[in-house]
Amino acid sequence: MLFQLFYSFLKIGLFTFGGGYAMIPLIEREVITNKKWIAESEFLELLTVAQSAPGPISLNTSVFVGYKMRGYAGALAAISGVVLPSFVIILLVAIFFSDIRHNPVVDAAFRAMRPAVVALIVAPVVGLARGMRPWLVAVSAATALAVWWLGISPVYLLIAGAAAGLLWSAYTVRKEGGR
Repeated sequence: MLFQLFYSFLKIGLFTFGGGYAMIPLIEREVITNKKWIAESEFLELLTVAQSAPGPISLNTSVFVGYKMRGYAGALAAISGVVLPSFVIILLVAIFFSDIRHNPVVDAAFRAMRPAVVALIVAPVVGLARGMRPWLVAVSAATALAVWWLGISPVYLLIAGAAAGLLWSAYTVRKEGGR
């Protein structure tokens, strides 16, 4: 099982361009559809925790999936698999990039990857939005627009969201306790 975790996340780390959010659809397909390790609802909960934890979402998600499957050893196997390809590639790029950084073919390749990276980031957002209530989608869109157009710091919005969640929880507990 540990080798399966390592190998699954190694494939994900090896064939993903665009960072953490681009890995989410691949992780989702691997652990829910292909391996059937985790139910979709449970994956959404793990993803929520991974987003709120500090660090890259792909690393957090791999740690949480690995831990769910095999404890600390599973977490170590999953994160090792997802990190190893990036580490090796970055190491090789750092060694050889200074020689080819002004090459027009390399520059064109990086420009050609941009639309694919955007699509890989948008795909999980659309997938996650399908399972959300309409008012949550509206709140998410309003939050994104507040950050993008109004320049409001996401930190303030996270603090406001946490405060609203605490108030809502206190309200519902008090309301249920009053019955």
